[in-house]
Amino acid sequence: MNEVTQPPPPVCNPAIDHREIGFPHPSEKEFARILDYYGIAWEYEPYTYTLRWDKDGHVLEAFSPDFYLVDQDLYIELTTLRQKLIRIKRRKIRRLRALYPDVHVRLWTRRDFAKLLERFGIEARSENLIGQQALES
Repeated sequence: MNEVTQPPPPVCNPAIDHREIGFPHPSEKEFARILDYYGIAWEYEPYTYTLRWDKDGHVLEAFSPDFYLVDQDLYIELTTLRQKLIRIKRRKIRRLRALYPDVHVRLWTRRDFAKLLERFGIEARSENLIGQQALES
């Protein structure tokens, strides 16, 4: 367990222009496009939070939630690639909440993202936006 009782402050990641972000998955790019369309202010992975560290303060585990919705003071972690990652992400979010109780984060799964696509009438594009096949198309 960590020797230090207080977690280190979050690390501020360099700001990147939205047009220059190389999203690792098409669902993230589409989510950003929807946020932009509706004029929702957002940042991509603006902070990295230390979740575990050794006795010397070296980071052992960290977490950078995907999207920060500025006006809502809310992070969205979008996990649509591999569902087996959900358990790991939930554990990280529980740890984040325990260490940084003022940070608000929500996990969005494939199902959540599919509902968003359906709500906006673009569910036909889901195979190009969700899961491993989205990376291959």
